[in-house]
Amino acid sequence: MNKTLAIHNPANGALITEVAADDAASVAAKAQRARAAQPAWDAVPIAERKACIARFREALNVQVDLLAETLTAEVGKPIRQSRNELKGLEARLDFFLAQAERSTATETVFAEAGMSERISHEPLGVVANISAWNYPYFVGSNVFVPALLTGNTVLYKPSEHATLSGLHIARLLHEVGVPDDVFVALVGAGDVGAALVEQRIDGLFFTGSHATGARIAQAVGPRLVKLQLELGGKDPTYVCDDAPVQMAAESLADGAMYNTGQSCCSVERIYVHERIHDAFVDAFLAVVRGFRLGDPADESTYIGPITRAQQLDVLERQVADAVAKGATLRCGGHRLDKAGNWFEPTVLTEVDHTMEVMREESFGPIIGIQKVSGDAEAVALMNDTRYGLTAGVFTPDERRAKELLARIDAGSVYWNCCDRVSPRLPWSGLGDSGIGLTLSTYGIQAFTRPKAWHLRAA
Repeated sequence: MNKTLAIHNPANGALITEVAADDAASVAAKAQRARAAQPAWDAVPIAERKACIARFREALNVQVDLLAETLTAEVGKPIRQSRNELKGLEARLDFFLAQAERSTATETVFAEAGMSERISHEPLGVVANISAWNYPYFVGSNVFVPALLTGNTVLYKPSEHATLSGLHIARLLHEVGVPDDVFVALVGAGDVGAALVEQRIDGLFFTGSHATGARIAQAVGPRLVKLQLELGGKDPTYVCDDAPVQMAAESLADGAMYNTGQSCCSVERIYVHERIHDAFVDAFLAVVRGFRLGDPADESTYIGPITRAQQLDVLERQVADAVAKGATLRCGGHRLDKAGNWFEPTVLTEVDHTMEVMREESFGPIIGIQKVSGDAEAVALMNDTRYGLTAGVFTPDERRAKELLARIDAGSVYWNCCDRVSPRLPWSGLGDSGIGLTLSTYGIQAFTRPKAWHLRAA
């Protein structure tokens, strides 16, 4: 293994470091080690596995500043938001620790006249986790924590854009007692991910683009490997005519621009009832113009750089396409002429569904706001998409909100909130947003296979 991977700071383009990277041979060797280690890890009592994760939680707390600074340096996430991710992880780990044992306990579902029927939950075996850079601690822990708790070994490939954070995760898990061959980190870009997909694995959990997810599905489909794909979305929100304008504007501006718009559940389309459209746009623009764009290491920064330089071209293309088709550029719309990957917070109005910005994932600080005549038009437009991750409605009327949300095709729906994930609720999508789920008790059981027991007393 003599390859290296260069890690650059997206805020200024500077080289942070180079790290040793895997190749096909080292990936195969690591997969064999994980396979050999799995039976022994499964035999470890779940109380001891939980103790390891509890120590991991504490280690994250102790080293939160180092971990946040590393995350900010390599992906450009503003430092306060990096710290928020790490602090927010505590509740997620607490949920897994509280629910793992009870969610996978053996169930007796029938017992009568000497015959009993039971369901046990066996580990999948070796789980491949190809994770994401935008929330490496959140997205990664959704997979590797319940996988480890349920007796699986994990081959963990962090995104090449969050490699240093991924290596910190591996280091901390090993320091708290998870054996080296039970949690195995792989370093590299797409070639390493492709090599991992080719290994003998029992489950593959991927977070990333639809294009990559589709290639993975084609590769593992014939082998009937359990597959979970989280592939992003084009998440809409409808602001009803009775919605509190200022509250909705503040919430949705944050939902669209937090993490520089680089979240799979970022608000990417806003539909506003015509009666309050102009007032909402004015309030929304005032909030967005107040967001500070700058050095992500500065505590006052809200908008940081774009992590992947290639995405700047996508954002520029979406703005140009929208303006050419009649949209009004209300603010932003350009990359900054400076070192690093910078794009201004961008708001477009007079948009419609002929425009790419309202149909294709943006993954940046850009939003289209479209005027609608009422509920029926809003629902039709919200469902006019090949994605189906999240969707929201703003109105003080709970009955109206529930009726609208029931008609919207999405894995998660929001009333008067957005861009929110809970460990207690399943995280899943429809259509090109992916298949399978993480989080909730279902997301713990996803790392097991049910085994049916037919037991007759002699």
